[in-house]
Amino acid sequence: MYLFAKISPKPEFMAAARRAIEDIVSLTLQEPGCRKFVLHEGVGDGCLYLYEEWVDEAALERHYLQPYIAAVFEAYKEWLSEPVEITKLSRLS
Repeated sequence: MYLFAKISPKPEFMAAARRAIEDIVSLTLQEPGCRKFVLHEGVGDGCLYLYEEWVDEAALERHYLQPYIAAVFEAYKEWLSEPVEITKLSRLS
């Protein structure tokens, strides 16, 4: 399972959001079922993007239940200008 997550922080929270995500990358990569969890910053759009690969939907759902993810999601309530946009993908080649 593959996905992109577009994260749109308010400008004043961009640095905090970036740090919070950077802090969970290594923990997430240690989770059973996580193949990739890579943070990117959009060029000139003020957004952060996560590229994620999971063995299946169940692994992703377990990820969402981790305490460190819940803490970031809670902070998002104040930090983000809009909800996280998640695009799930199916690999074709």
